[in-house]
Amino acid sequence: MAEHVRAQHRQVRAVLAYGSCLRGAATSESLIDLYVLTQGFDGVSTNALSRWGCRLFPPNVYYAESGFEGRTYRAKYAVLPLPQFAAWMNAGNPYFWARFSQPSALAFHADERSREDVIDAIAAALRRMYAHALALPPSPDAWATGFAATYGTELRAERVARADTLVTANEAYYREATNLMRGTSPINTNWPLRRAEGKFLSVLRLMKAAFTFSGGADYIAWKIERHSGQKVELSDWQRRHPILAGITLLPQLIRRGAVR
Repeated sequence: MAEHVRAQHRQVRAVLAYGSCLRGAATSESLIDLYVLTQGFDGVSTNALSRWGCRLFPPNVYYAESGFEGRTYRAKYAVLPLPQFAAWMNAGNPYFWARFSQPSALAFHADERSREDVIDAIAAALRRMYAHALALPPSPDAWATGFAATYGTELRAERVARADTLVTANEAYYREATNLMRGTSPINTNWPLRRAEGKFLSVLRLMKAAFTFSGGADYIAWKIERHSGQKVELSDWQRRHPILAGITLLPQLIRRGAVR
């Protein structure tokens, strides 16, 4: 699948796999999560408006299908220039560093420099996440507390308790990361501000994805049901107009506790 999505873009320096398929979900039954990292914005899209959208509210998100050994595999993949990907690991908003302080796998790299640049970015994400977690109230597991705080900065269907599951599933990874970062200084942040800013950016990213993510409305409905148990029935009109559908459905989803 990494090879398939790489072929859709130019000047690809690396492809990262992350998400549920690295935690044991069957790749034939779940969407494979990938990040395609390009040399520059020209590799993101041939459409100038799409490139502009990626500059303002990265990343751009796409959907892909590919057959392999008689099965159809599906991926949700994001595209972003590698220099911007690295820069966002030191941003105030946790959208990128919260994701990539979780385990990921380098499925493709164009050369050794690309590989080293990706590793440096992932290391920065881990440092940023751990430093923010240390500034939160003491708990048995700083990583879980940190992830729970970052969940509140997005519109997410997953329960906050999922943060504990993330850490438990990768216990050795976080134990080693903690050992490597002894002496890290805490970073205090204004979490209420981060939550307001992050949810606003989430809405803008979802609106932008509606123009690039084929089948996006059904995917979002599936993900909400999977993580919250709340079934979302979509009409044909909502599938054709995902932005308007999202605006009309959001208050109902929040009221039912399907989205936080």
